[in-house]
Amino acid sequence: MVDAKTVTRDDVLEVIRTELAGFEVSADDVKADASFESLGLDSLDLVELSVRLEDAYGIDIEEDDLKDVWTVDNAIDVILAKVGKS
Repeated sequence: MVDAKTVTRDDVLEVIRTELAGFEVSADDVKADASFESLGLDSLDLVELSVRLEDAYGIDIEEDDLKDVWTVDNAIDVILAKVGKS
């Protein structure tokens, strides 16, 4: 598990950029306000991304956690909440 005190929004954004490279998304396109749809991801890709983020942070992201995730910023909020920092 990741120490919540050391995780920042910028840290999470960088991890998301790294993970999205596996979906052939340019890091330059990954901004907090970018929608996953605009980055070319569909709902199955979002589930795959959530699994990668679970592994990166040692957290569990439930299906309900993803229902309101439309942007990178939404995903950052979920991750920070899961590691104990909001």
